[in-house]
Amino acid sequence: MKMLLIGLLAAITLTTLQSCCFSGCPDDIPGNTLTSLYEPILMDRTAFEESVSISNARNIEESGKIYVFSNKLFVNEKLDGFHMFNNQNPSNPINSGFLTVPGATDVSIIDNVLYINQATDLIAVTIDETTSTATVTKRIINTFPPLRSPDGDIAFDIPEDSVVIGWQSIFEN
Repeated sequence: MKMLLIGLLAAITLTTLQSCCFSGCPDDIPGNTLTSLYEPILMDRTAFEESVSISNARNIEESGKIYVFSNKLFVNEKLDGFHMFNNQNPSNPINSGFLTVPGATDVSIIDNVLYINQATDLIAVTIDETTSTATVTKRIINTFPPLRSPDGDIAFDIPEDSVVIGWQSIFEN
């Protein structure tokens, strides 16, 4: 009888531990933003899709990838867009403007069309240098997975009409 009672208690204990350890408790899910040191920066989908534009040149704050095409140089401002330089004289590139693309981290150029990852979307952009305008000629939504936080987390419960364009430390608020 004593062995049966010990066996029953062991089974109950193992079942309880198993349900706590393997049931997918919120603390055990990788990328749970409840434990993240960052919170997502959201942008309304409509504003996100209309956000690509060209503005005046500005200083580089946090550079990302660099792309050279013909006599142009593009320097990514992480998750914000691209600094555009006239690179006719590579020893003295001239900062000629800023291409605003929230959530962008990379660009590729083919036949004067910029292919940019804009957070979750892949966009094709043409630039008219005479009018300093950028036009999105094609957008393929949700081509890429959502942006992860610097500590590797993903955002949960994002409203359907919003896009994660970056992350902010919870200590910066």
